[in-house]
Amino acid sequence: MPTEPVSLRMELLSLWQQLEPSAWLRALFTFLVVAALVPASLPLARRWGLVDHPGGRKQHNGAIPVTGGAVILLAMLASYGLFEADWNLRKAAFIGGALMLVVVGQLDDKYDLRWTWRIAAQALAAVLLALLAGVSAHNLQDVFGFAAANIGLLSLPFTVFVVVGIINALNMADGVDGLAGSLALVSLALFTGFALYAGDLFLAERLLALGGAVMGFLLWNKRSPWLPQAKVFLGNGGSMLLGFILAWAALRLTQNPEHPVSPVLGPWTLALPLIDCVALMLRRMRNGKSPFRADRNHMHHLLLDAGFTPGKVTVIIAGGSLALGIAAACAVKLGVYRPALVLAFLVLLLAWYLFTRRREVAVAHLRRLRGGAPAPAAALRAAEESGEH
Repeated sequence: MPTEPVSLRMELLSLWQQLEPSAWLRALFTFLVVAALVPASLPLARRWGLVDHPGGRKQHNGAIPVTGGAVILLAMLASYGLFEADWNLRKAAFIGGALMLVVVGQLDDKYDLRWTWRIAAQALAAVLLALLAGVSAHNLQDVFGFAAANIGLLSLPFTVFVVVGIINALNMADGVDGLAGSLALVSLALFTGFALYAGDLFLAERLLALGGAVMGFLLWNKRSPWLPQAKVFLGNGGSMLLGFILAWAALRLTQNPEHPVSPVLGPWTLALPLIDCVALMLRRMRNGKSPFRADRNHMHHLLLDAGFTPGKVTVIIAGGSLALGIAAACAVKLGVYRPALVLAFLVLLLAWYLFTRRREVAVAHLRRLRGGAPAPAAALRAAEESGEH
């Protein structure tokens, strides 16, 4: 029996042993801060009108506060202040971009801003990353299979494309209690593993702390036997914040010559929401609609309409993204030709685009995968009550 897969799993698991106790303490700190501040923030959110009201596509019960992202940002800032002594322009640029996105997102939650304002804020945050924080996309040699120093003048617009794309992929997935947070947690766990593999323990500690903050949020957002409905939502500010953090992590790890992390791995850490986002935007543009026009054709909507409960939808999409991310990492480790992984991602994208070409047919196929029986009444009620979007 071959021992290589076993040794590979052992090597991946041993990476986490590099983390010092202080790293786990920092993650525990952010978890406790968010877990404590979320319930404390709910009265303020209602007083300031930062709530999401049901109606239209939003079928949850009652007005739900949308301050989850702001609380995660506060925990992140407190973590920086307590566990990191040095402050520099790069850190200030990153925090400035994160703060701007949360503020714009919260204003959007309250006043329903035009989508152009959100995209402009996301693009500006990406420019701050590239020009002030020194985090940009410039080396894509693994993607195309041949050596190239950088992409030159295309680096800045491509960085903006990457950051805006990741932010909107996560934002569009924010439609079921616990889904966006779980996807962010999966991606942060993968990036933490990649940082440990690259030998960047400092970055791994930061990512672990951010993961702790997301877990504290999920305590009040993900449905469970003791939480039948989310007490708080991320809000547009929160989904943009987490998308921005994931884009920053992806660029930090895959665009640094000191880090042996292939840029091919970036999309695989958030595979299913990216595939869903691109497929939907292409279909909307093909139908002459705005790519940012909201609808009920997302992956999670199809699964809900097929009778899957919100909890199962979260497990399927987040678990699928985790499995794809681990599989891609193992493929790179085993020396699979990198452009083949790019091609595999595009094949999955095309397959989902074709599968969802006719919505009612896709839902019928998904219902058969669920077991073939009509959706139970409890699942239908949960689907009607689920989600922010």
